[in-house]
Parts: sequence; structure tokens; C-alpha cells
Amino acid sequence: MALMTSPLTKSKPCLFLPFSHAKKLGSPPAILVNYGQYNPKFLPVTTSKCKRQKLSSLLDASNKNYSSTKKALQVLADADNAPLSEAEPRNLGKIFLSDVVVRRRRQVFWGRKWNSSDIVNAGVISAVHFLSLFGPFYFTWPAFWVALGIGTVTGLLGITLSFHRNLSHRSFKLPKWLEYFFAYCGVQALQRDPIFWVSTHRHHHQFCDSERDPHSPTEGFWFSHITWLFDNNYITEKCGGPNNVGDLEKQPFYKFMQNTYFLHPIALGVLLYAVGGFPFLVWGMGVRIVLFFHITCLVNSVSHLWGKQEWNTGDLSRNNWWLALLTFGEGWHNNHHAFEYSARHGLEWWQIDMTWYVVRFLQAIGLATDVKLPSEVQKQRMAFNN
Repeated sequence: MALMTSPLTKSKPCLFLPFSHAKKLGSPPAILVNYGQYNPKFLPVTTSKCKRQKLSSLLDASNKNYSSTKKALQVLADADNAPLSEAEPRNLGKIFLSDVVVRRRRQVFWGRKWNSSDIVNAGVISAVHFLSLFGPFYFTWPAFWVALGIGTVTGLLGITLSFHRNLSHRSFKLPKWLEYFFAYCGVQALQRDPIFWVSTHRHHHQFCDSERDPHSPTEGFWFSHITWLFDNNYITEKCGGPNNVGDLEKQPFYKFMQNTYFLHPIALGVLLYAVGGFPFLVWGMGVRIVLFFHITCLVNSVSHLWGKQEWNTGDLSRNNWWLALLTFGEGWHNNHHAFEYSARHGLEWWQIDMTWYVVRFLQAIGLATDVKLPSEVQKQRMAFNN
């Protein structure tokens, strides 16, 4: 899917080393992330080094006039004494066992105002985590199989096949009745409605690992993994809101899912309790949602930290074989960022990709059409030796 990048603005010197100046290797010893063009909304404070350069220019322009020099020295003193802004990019160290440098650590839980969406998201996620704690005390084999079965349907068919490859990237086409069914399965994963999920993911690809990425580990591991979900105003300021999902917003089904989102998991929880009592509720809603929720979150965090880069994507995406096993093939993340339109993420025969196997089956029986795959020319263009 072709995505437009943000308009260029005038760059500020000294804040970043352009990514093109860093030699990119398959497994680089250190990765210096390009935060893109200067944006005063996120970077309100200029570094002391840059102010020193401005001082030098001021002295030259004034021919070292006494009054100008005195004023310039005061500017320099203020720059040296001023505390660093939280928004100012800094080297806050590497994430454990990773080459990724944290450039800005977002404080989510304090020092800001929470809106109603933040409170609801945090409350719902906390509630299902609390419910999952009862799992060991209410374990039954029927409850376990219910959790595994529903989790596979909502995770594989709902999230990876529908929300991700079909709706976000349009990697293939499905009959509308089947597209809507798979999307409804995704709603039951409790990972927000399709419009929000798809919009956020498209923004992630458009601004990957830049200051406008909604969930990059350059703002800390836990921010990329989960806490970004509790900071809606910040994400909206960075990305501009759901302004990239017109194809979904014009369809009444997806607007209905957006407006009635929470009712559907609640209805499923009531049904599970009616059929199997508290064990079915604990395992079918608590344990199942928490397990598959964090499996999805690992794609946002782990697959941008640990693994191998097979393709010259210019971002932090990695291929991670064990994550691919957990995520139905989503762990071949560098492959995905190289060819985001591809319905197949495991490009090699040995790269297990369960979601692709389902897509291939649907194609074989005539339900999946216009299935997109990268050509050899496109692969050569993205190779490191090109």
C-alpha cells in the first residue's frame, strides 16, 4: 500500500545525525534512529551546543560589540543552566541486549493529564489481567480448550489475517461477508475496533521508528509494548488521528463496530459464563485475552529490538523466528517492513507463517483473490548489497 510521508519542514542542526550518514549493516553495532525533520511541537528546547553556535554567529555579526557580547554570554549561561526537556532527544542508553538506543523516554503514568479514553483503556486492560490471575484456581481442560480455540480464531483469523494483512495492507481481497466475519473475530480479541487498529498500524509504517511512530522502542520498551495505549492525546498529536482509514470509515459495518466495540466482548463473556460458569469466563476471557494481547504487543516491541535484518528497510524491524511461531508468522517482521503489501511474511520455505498458509488455502478454494507477493526485482531492490 502506498503511503504518503509527512511534508518536509526546515531541519534544525545539531539535534540528530541523519540516518543516511550512519552505515547500515545487517546487524549494526549501534543504531542511531532518524527522528526526521525538526518539529517544534515535540522538540521545544534547543540544545546547548546549538546555542553555542548561535552565540558564535552573534559575536561575528556584532564585531564583538560589548553590549552584544554581554547579551550573548547571558544566552549561553541560560543554555548551560537550563534543564533538558523531556521532549528533547537524548541518548538514554541501549535497551537490554539490543542495539537500539532510547532517544526519548515517554512518561505515561505521571506528569500529564489523562483523558477518558486513557482511563477506559487502562481500566479494561487491568481488569482482564486481574481476571486472568484466577486461571490456576479455576483450571479445567474444557476451559483450557475453549481459551485456546477462541484465541486461535481471534488471533489468527481476526488480528493477523483480517486486521493486519487484509484491512491494514490490502494484501488480498475477500468476499465482503467473509471479510466482515474475520474482522468481527478480531473485535473479540479486545485490541480495539478495526478503524483504530488499522489507522494506528498504517501510521506505524508511514512513520516507522521516527518521532511520529505511535509505538517505537526508541521511546522505551514498555511504551512500544503497551503503555502507548494509555496515552491517546500524545498519539493523536504525533499521528494526527484516524485520518488514513477512509476505506473503512465509509463502510457502515466498521463504523458500527467502532461505536459498539465493547458490547461484543461483553456479550461473548456472558455467553461463556452461561455455558461453562466461572472457569469458562476466566479462561475464555481473562487468560485468553491477556495471552494473545501480549503476543500481539511483542510484535511492536520485540520485533524492533531483537533478531536479524535481512532487508535494507531503513528502520529497526527484525526477523525473529521464535516470535514468528507465537504470532502466526508476524515475527518475520523485517520481511514485512520490506514488502508491507505482501500477504506472505515468511518468504523462505523454512520461515513458518501460519497466516500465509490460511491465505493460500483461501486462495486455492477461490475465496482469496488478488493475493500480493514481492517479485524478484523488488527483492533485489531491497537487498543490502543493492
